[in-house]
Amino acid sequence: MNPKNNILDNLSHSLSQIVVGQELPIQQLLIALLAGGHVILEGVPGTGKTLMVKVLAQLIQADFKRVQLTPDILPTDIIGTNIFDLNKREFTLRKGPVFTQILLADEINRTPPKTQSALLEAMEEQQVTLDGESLPLSELFWVIATQNPLEFEGTYPLPEAQLDRFLFKVIVDYPDQASEKKMLQNRQTGFQAKRQDLGQIKPTTTVENILLARQEVSAVQVEEGVMDYLLQLVQRSRQHADLAIGASPRCTVAWLQTAKANAWLANRKFVTPDDIKDVALPLLRHRLILRPESILDGLSITGIINNILQQVAVPR
Repeated sequence: MNPKNNILDNLSHSLSQIVVGQELPIQQLLIALLAGGHVILEGVPGTGKTLMVKVLAQLIQADFKRVQLTPDILPTDIIGTNIFDLNKREFTLRKGPVFTQILLADEINRTPPKTQSALLEAMEEQQVTLDGESLPLSELFWVIATQNPLEFEGTYPLPEAQLDRFLFKVIVDYPDQASEKKMLQNRQTGFQAKRQDLGQIKPTTTVENILLARQEVSAVQVEEGVMDYLLQLVQRSRQHADLAIGASPRCTVAWLQTAKANAWLANRKFVTPDDIKDVALPLLRHRLILRPESILDGLSITGIINNILQQVAVPR
C-alpha cells in the first residue's frame, strides 16, 4: 500500500476517535481535501461540525482560522484592509482570516450577499485584491462553510451560481446511540473539545503530504468507458423531467476529480463506476434544483440522484 494512503487512513482513524459517529462525513471531507475543493457542512447545532474541522486542521498541522459570520460582517472583515499608519506615513495591510490554510466560515447563510461574494471570490481565484493589488492565498487554502438547515429567519441563502463553487455539501446528522455513548465515555475520561485538549492531539501528517497526495490523485487513470458513463449521468441530470437545473460543466469536472480521489483512497490507480456513484450525493445535492411542481409532489433531491444513478447503465 502507498505510504501516503496509510497516512490518510491514520488521519481518518484519528479523526473518528474524537468526532465519533461521523465516519461518512469524515470520509467525504477527506475526498474534498484531496480533490482541492471547498465544502458546505450542513447539520443541526451540536453535531460536531466545528470540532471536526478544528481536529482535522490539527492533525495535518495546517494553519487554521475560524470566522463567525453574522449580518454585520463586512467584506473587509473577511479579506482584510489597508490601514494608514500615522507614525510611518504609509498604508499597512491588516490581513483578514482568509490568509490561512484552512478557514472555517461558520453559518455562511447568516451573512449578507456582499460578504458572501467576497469570500467566494477568494475561494474561486485563490487570491484577494486590495486597493488594486492582488495578494495570493495559501496553496492549500481550503474553506469549510457551515450552515444550519432548520433556521431560515434572518438568513441569506446562497444562490445557485455560488453554491456551484462548493465541491461538496456534506450532511452531518445525529450520531447513533453507540457513538453517542462513546462521546459520553470520552467526556468521562476527561476529554473536552477545548483548546488545551485539542492542542494535545498528535498530528498524523503534514500539509506538504496532502499537497503531494493531490498530485497523485490527479494522476489516477480514467478509462474512456468510465468517462462516458460519467457524461451520461450528467446529461441525464440535465434532461430529467423533475429537475429545473442539472449538473453544470464545472460539476462534471469536479465529479471526475472527486471520483479519482475516492479511487486513490481505496489504493487504486484507476477509477471505477462505483467511484463515480460513491461521490454523487455530496457532489450533486446542492447543485440540482427541483421543479416547483416536483417539490409539491414531495420529491427529494436525494431520491432524484438515486433515480438518475439507476437509470444509466453501468459500463461492463
